[in-house]
Amino acid sequence: MTDRKEQLAANLARVEERIASACAGAGRARDEVTLIVVTKTYPASDVRILHELGVRHVAENRDQDAAPKATACADLSLTWHFVGQLQTNKVRSVASYADVVQSVDRVRLVTALSAAAVRGERELGCLVQVALDAESGERGERGGVAPDGIEELAAAVDAAPGLRLDGLMTVAPLAGPYAGRQRAAFDRLMECASRLRADRPAANMVSAGMSADLEDAVAAGATHVRVGTAVLGDRPRLG
Repeated sequence: MTDRKEQLAANLARVEERIASACAGAGRARDEVTLIVVTKTYPASDVRILHELGVRHVAENRDQDAAPKATACADLSLTWHFVGQLQTNKVRSVASYADVVQSVDRVRLVTALSAAAVRGERELGCLVQVALDAESGERGERGGVAPDGIEELAAAVDAAPGLRLDGLMTVAPLAGPYAGRQRAAFDRLMECASRLRADRPAANMVSAGMSADLEDAVAAGATHVRVGTAVLGDRPRLG
């Protein structure tokens, strides 16, 4: 085993222990939570090692990094998640490799994703990104819509060819009433998710929590956690 593989295996084991412990504390089964490893800025060689270690979900936030990495790892059985703010001029590229776009935050983006998915004869999973620091009708600094904008976007995804509404995503806000209150933020997201599932039971994915706050997300009920640093560590990065 190479030094890098040993490092990633040890890091993964620690993260797995954290997730398992958080699930036990919340009275949840471990298989209710899926780990997504955020591989942004790290090379395709790390993605290949992670696959060898059993990781099947990876995430990227910049198309210029993700596209060549996805191509280099096209032979692997991986689900690719796009988690960054997405400009419409990058949609066609992202739609060619992403299986799930977690950062859907405006109708114009839904329209562009739909056109790209149809053109590529693909079905894209979509999560509505919720900005808990956004005022009514506005987007937070990290993207997303306020909770009262979820229904409009969900309806747009429902009506869009080539797209599938999978659920909701959030990033713990740095400002506003939920700043520094990750558990409260994730509880609020779960309230939104419950309302969404009432009419759309298949849209049951809730993506929340990162390296520093995955326990809070699991306790609140998240189905997916997005972990980067805790798995990949701090090391010289690309770009």
